[in-house]
Amino acid sequence: MATLTDLRLRRSVLYMPGSNQRALEKAKSLPCDSIILDLEDAVGPDEKETAREQVCAAVKNGGYGERELIIRVNAPQTPWGEADLHAAIEAKPDAILMPKVSSPAVLENIADRLESLDAPDDIRIWAMIETPASILNIHDIAKARRDHRNRLACFVLGTNDLSKDTWAKIVPGRAPFMPWMMTVLAAARSEGLTILDGVFNDISDVEGCRDECRQARDLGFDGKTLIHPSQLEPANTSFAPTEEEVRRAKMVIEAFEKPEYAKRGVIKLEGRLYERQHLAMNRRAVNWAEAIQAKGF
Repeated sequence: MATLTDLRLRRSVLYMPGSNQRALEKAKSLPCDSIILDLEDAVGPDEKETAREQVCAAVKNGGYGERELIIRVNAPQTPWGEADLHAAIEAKPDAILMPKVSSPAVLENIADRLESLDAPDDIRIWAMIETPASILNIHDIAKARRDHRNRLACFVLGTNDLSKDTWAKIVPGRAPFMPWMMTVLAAARSEGLTILDGVFNDISDVEGCRDECRQARDLGFDGKTLIHPSQLEPANTSFAPTEEEVRRAKMVIEAFEKPEYAKRGVIKLEGRLYERQHLAMNRRAVNWAEAIQAKGF
């Protein structure tokens, strides 16, 4: 069972453009669980080197509290990829986010580079799942976690890129994406990986963002990637258990701990049946609530 010391909340994972020094500074005070300092999509070609310098300096200088810091680098085959990787390793973020991970070979190549560059052991690798090949190869990509050299810890859906490459429209409810989202989620869960939903593009539509956050929560995602501070509250509240969910979870846990229920697989409480096999879900809700309370937002 997870404890407050090992539970990492990733309800709200905010992209911040590495070329915007003001945004990098503002992120230090925002109520987000994790920050992706972006060197890729949010940064134009003429700003790549400046962004790299600013992001790596920001990570080295700190000041982000308990917020998890991730650097999204450019792909290795781009003109900036190799320099990004070198600089990110030297900065020592919590994780490096690799774009367009379409096969296990991408992770294996990155593992070789990290090894050759003596990257600190605690730097994790996050993988963007954002191409048709990523979806088709997702089970093999997830299995890469079994080799500790790959450092794979998290999948991040890139729904905008998937839309671009497949021509599938991002519509309310995201019906065209459901098969892909659940396939990636199943692969992630089968290997114990965290999985984050893609971004919601309309920063003026807070309620639309809330709807998508709730959808991702119901589907089983750990959190959502975000592109604007206005989206933090919808994500933080949507991925948190409600007071009623926590109350029921505690009730079930306490009931199964009673001597008279010690050998029962199913019990009836408040008109509902609860199975012992679902205790892990109830403990997770309680642990999440406690971790959120400890964090303060």
